[in-house]
Amino acid sequence: MSVVHQLSAGWLLDHLSFINKINYQLHQHHEPCCNKNEFTTSVYFDSLQVDSVSSSGACATFIASDSTTKPENDDGGYYEMFTQKFVFRPELFDVTKPYITSAVHKECQQSNEKEDLMNGVEKEISISIIKKKRKRCAVFNQGELDAMEYHTKIRKLILDGSLQLIQEGLKSGFLNPLFEKRDKCSKPIILPLDTCNLSELCEMAKHLPSLNEMEHQTLQLLEEGTSVTEQDLFLRVVENNSSFTKVITLMGQKYLLPPKSSFLLSDISCMQPLLNYRKTFDVIVIDPPWQNKSVKRSNRYSYLSPLQIKQIPIPKLAAPNCLVVTWVTNRQKHLRFIKEELYPSWSVEIVAEWHWVKITSSGEFVFPLDSPHKKPYEGLILGRVQEKTVLPLRYADGNVIPIPDHKLIVSVPCTLHSHKPPLAEVLKDYIKPDGEYLELFARNLQPGWTSWGNEVLKFQHMDYFIALESGS
Repeated sequence: MSVVHQLSAGWLLDHLSFINKINYQLHQHHEPCCNKNEFTTSVYFDSLQVDSVSSSGACATFIASDSTTKPENDDGGYYEMFTQKFVFRPELFDVTKPYITSAVHKECQQSNEKEDLMNGVEKEISISIIKKKRKRCAVFNQGELDAMEYHTKIRKLILDGSLQLIQEGLKSGFLNPLFEKRDKCSKPIILPLDTCNLSELCEMAKHLPSLNEMEHQTLQLLEEGTSVTEQDLFLRVVENNSSFTKVITLMGQKYLLPPKSSFLLSDISCMQPLLNYRKTFDVIVIDPPWQNKSVKRSNRYSYLSPLQIKQIPIPKLAAPNCLVVTWVTNRQKHLRFIKEELYPSWSVEIVAEWHWVKITSSGEFVFPLDSPHKKPYEGLILGRVQEKTVLPLRYADGNVIPIPDHKLIVSVPCTLHSHKPPLAEVLKDYIKPDGEYLELFARNLQPGWTSWGNEVLKFQHMDYFIALESGS
């Protein structure tokens, strides 16, 4: 479970635990090579064949087989079977101190006793309103004034609700208030080098001959001996319907596909395979690449204009009463756009506004709560697709399912840019069981979900995982 604590204010989540509960297991067997000092490792991904790799002192070949049976060797005997389990790199959630710490904030971290630290959580959150003087003396523009007004409205609920969940996390030991004693001169995190630019692959796909509707078929990774090329993935929804992890290789880079997951790798101009898909969705989670000044300056990733976001065909993808959840930054321009333009254009009625609060492993906000530049929270706007002929979504006993307003999702954020916490477990009480779930602009896969985006496999890269010891 990713939910560590659930209170009336919301949820304290363990994002890393959610990733690691996914069954990232590969089945292997060993056989002798022609040289007695060498061996062959054949890794079984249920039925998917991927390319061969070599390593120093050994020859390794990745082949396909039904992982429920042991393969026979040439002598009629059976190879020895092994299971290789992968977990997400824990250092990518190693957020032990705030990204920005004010002078007063530092003073609150001097005590080493647990009682003082417990009290200090409330103190250091509350006094974050005392901050350094604004560096510039210019008059606030309208956007800044709107942001300040919005922050004033929600500040108390962010403060009070977060404090309750953080205190529960400290009491249970999930959050550790003694991180200050750790070596502060730890080595910097070296992120894996993903040399496969997924967004560039999507650009390449645009120049391929267009497929007719019959060719927009789903690619199911089931058949024995199936090999997958880059072109096989273009304009197709790829499904791993098995109970086992599979690996695919794109441009020489390996990506883990969790069980019961599916995805479409494309950009916004090539979404037709989703529309041709045999299903509509009961939940659609959207994390748009919002346009802002820092994105323009850094040129780190592409962004979409409001008009482009409005063109996403949500009404065609959504089942009746579909729950639509959109991640949004704290820019009031974006919030107003969702509430006043985007959702109305999709016939989506707003039902709630939630907040994701980012904290450290010791329970501090990653930014001072009242920082004029960066806030330690982001928003989620929840709405339901409205159908005139469809009755409101109900439980079996006939009661309408209410979605409460201003719930908090509190978690330690991943250090990877835009790796959002999972929503499946916090939404389960408000959606029908065994529904169809879709994430748009996704960068990772989840069991039971269909994911779409031009970087949809980004955080499934093999280098973001570490292999645990094998067991026979």
